[in-house]
This record gives sequence, C-alpha cells and structure tokens, in this order.
Amino acid sequence: MRVIVETGNPVTLLGAGSCSARDLRRALTMAPHLVAADGGADRALALGHVPDAVVGDLDSLSAAARARLDAGRLHRIGDQDSTDFDKCLSVIRAPWILALGFTGARLDHTLAGFSTLARFPDRRCILLGGGDLCFAAPPRLALDLTVGARLSLFPMAPVRGGSEGLRWPIAGLAFSPAGVIGTSNEVSASRVALEFDAPGMLVMLAARHLKPVLDGLQAAPRWTEGAGC
Repeated sequence: MRVIVETGNPVTLLGAGSCSARDLRRALTMAPHLVAADGGADRALALGHVPDAVVGDLDSLSAAARARLDAGRLHRIGDQDSTDFDKCLSVIRAPWILALGFTGARLDHTLAGFSTLARFPDRRCILLGGGDLCFAAPPRLALDLTVGARLSLFPMAPVRGGSEGLRWPIAGLAFSPAGVIGTSNEVSASRVALEFDAPGMLVMLAARHLKPVLDGLQAAPRWTEGAGC
C-alpha cells in the first residue's frame, strides 16, 4: 500500500472513539502532526483541531466534516477487510505514533486495536486509553520505571523472552494467547530490560509512564517490516 503520510515529526492518530480535549492537546504537544482515522476527523473538528490528513474507507465521516475539509486531506482506502486503524498504520511513516480514540466502552473495538498493534510490530505506535498505554514490544527494550509500577505482558502469538527488573521473571515461559500470559507483573528495579524471540507481545503500563516508554522505544531496534502476526 502506498505511503500517504510521511513526516519526520511524530504523529497523533485520532480514532472516532472516546478522547478528551485535554488528552488530545497533550498528545499534540508531543506529536504535532494530526492524522484522523475516518470518523476521527469529526472528533478532531469537534475538539477544535483540523487534521492534516484523514485516512480510511470514509464511511463514518459525516457530511458536515467532509464539507469543512479540503479534498486533498481526504484519503479513501476502500478495503473492507481491514480496520481504519490498520489502514492508517499501513500508510503512515513517522518516527512514532500516539494513537487515541481506538479504545473505550466497546470491547470489540479495544481488541481490534490490540490486534492492529500486533500486526504492525515494526511501527513505534503507542495506544492510549482508559488511563493506560499499550504497544507492541520490539526485540529488545529498556525502560526506566518506578519500582512497584504495574507492567503487564499479553501475547498475541507464541512468544518467548527474558527480563530483568521484574518481580516475576519471564525467562523460560512459553507465552501464547490461550496459554501463559503475563498480566499484573510488577517493576522491581528502576530499569526494566525485556527481550523477545519473535513479534507478538504487547506491553501495558499506566499512561503516566508515557515519557520513559517513548524514550525506550526510540532507542530500541525494530522488527523487520511485515513481521507481524
């Protein structure tokens, strides 16, 4: 799929789900390039922001929002076998992405968001929602965190790995979605080191740890593009 958004700046990606004006403003201070996923453009406009680009099948974009946006900002991808979040990650190239409005009251939407992260493990994309953050683990990752902080691991595919700085080490565990998972682990040292033998592991922390997560991801190696689940 052709690249639609290519920028040297971080991107805030807004979906049509719940997102407060405060959360969007905070994201934009860190990631100033705003892209909306389909109906996320309506939410962006309602919160006082005009997206630089709107990507998706555009079936959720209101007529009122369409009338307010230049046609050049609208990028329709008609594929019905992928979500708008999938479409956006397929066509955005940026140092990193903060994704808001992809979680909320509907569990199916939240699960779809997790599935998208697992399919694009080479993207440095952090999903924010409900006071937490979630991202696909790179091959190796070091995080400077507060001792006692909750750190959860959830495998979207069979994965093995190792860890330092966790109360319950993960070495020797064979993770899988219907088998061993790693929710509610705990940070036991100021630096946590993680490594995995394959893509497919999601890492979840409280949203207050966003800065160390960004620092860690930017320093970490990436999986090869197309290596997702």
